[in-house]
Amino acid sequence: MFISFRCVLLALAGFIPMILWPSWGTIFALLGVFVVVLGIDLWLTPSPRAVMIRRSDNTPVRLEEPVEVWVEITNHTARVMRGLVRDGWQPSAHDTQPEQRLHLDPNATQRFTTILTPNRRGTVRTRKLTIRTYGPLGLGGRQHTHHHEGEVTVVPPFRSRRHLPSRIQQLREIEGRSAVHRPGAGHEFDALREYVRGDDVRTIDWRASARSDGLIVRTYRPERDRRVVVVLDSSRASAARVGDETRFDAGIEAALFISALAHAGGDRVDLLTMDQSIRARSSSEEKGHLLHRMATALAKVFPRLLAADWTILPPEVSKITRQRALVVLVTPLDSAAIEEGLIPILPILTRHHVVLIAAVADPELEDMATQRTTSDEVYIAASAEAQKQRNRKMVQLLNRYGAEVIEAQPADLPLAVGDAYLRLKAAGRL
Repeated sequence: MFISFRCVLLALAGFIPMILWPSWGTIFALLGVFVVVLGIDLWLTPSPRAVMIRRSDNTPVRLEEPVEVWVEITNHTARVMRGLVRDGWQPSAHDTQPEQRLHLDPNATQRFTTILTPNRRGTVRTRKLTIRTYGPLGLGGRQHTHHHEGEVTVVPPFRSRRHLPSRIQQLREIEGRSAVHRPGAGHEFDALREYVRGDDVRTIDWRASARSDGLIVRTYRPERDRRVVVVLDSSRASAARVGDETRFDAGIEAALFISALAHAGGDRVDLLTMDQSIRARSSSEEKGHLLHRMATALAKVFPRLLAADWTILPPEVSKITRQRALVVLVTPLDSAAIEEGLIPILPILTRHHVVLIAAVADPELEDMATQRTTSDEVYIAASAEAQKQRNRKMVQLLNRYGAEVIEAQPADLPLAVGDAYLRLKAAGRL
């Protein structure tokens, strides 16, 4: 129960007769009238408990994109229900209309629609819906908070999606060029055609040539239906922030981009997220849209302040495939974590697979290395240069163990990883 501002005004209006006819009788009479009127108004107020609530389904939305959600309230009382409805979405949901007017006839249903613009990946929730109903005079009313949950899954934004068509076109050009001009780039037989100047004589099909008037050559295409295993590091090294997001969020962009590109190239893609254990997994062999399933699987994964246990990776890759695969490790160039965890198991991976390490570079490192105006900035620049030197040595060490390393800033990393995949595809290394 509550009283409204109208009730306060009515109480203040009672001072007028008290001033005109000052006596105890006037005070008790006014007080009695006030209590009776307020009591009747509260008695005629419909109960906010006697309602039925229904919410919209959980519709996944990309980060920072608007999504429309609604809640329906059905009045199960015999009186008209007037008041306010407030939905308790968490602040990161950015509810545009948290409070809305309620006007419901008996046994009628009213839908309350609002727009959410989440600014955080994961799941945004509401667990409470508060209904406040007023009496006919508006002097007071009743209020009840219903514990009715609703949620919206916020998937990664995948901002690099706009570059995907151009890379898919390059992939098709590579496959076409390999089939005609670069017959040695792949091992899968494509077709027979007439010999032209510049063809490799080793591709001449002598049996087919004997049955025709000229020389016939075999053409090959880069292998399709290969395995691409993308491993996303969710350990404490990925929890560091670069700009407005973590290294893990920047790594998600690269993982989604290479997965979509490899899937478009006819390869089978598997995605793993790991630190001390496998946190999430998804595969192109499962039913449904690949990017949707991967984005949904990654939406609820956040870095944990634990060191990565890389020893669990080789057995997991062996479970996925026994054939040669491209293993993409999306992990920061943290020297301590790599030397202690990744280096010992890297020879096991490079012996059977092509290993590509994608690391997010810190854009602030370049800025700190170039600013040398004051003495403090000189010391900061020296520290930044030392860190860059450590990163270069780490890249050289990983190269010696047979891994190819790509380090790029968050916005450039997805494209760099995609270009590396195209380069390996064109060279017939997959």
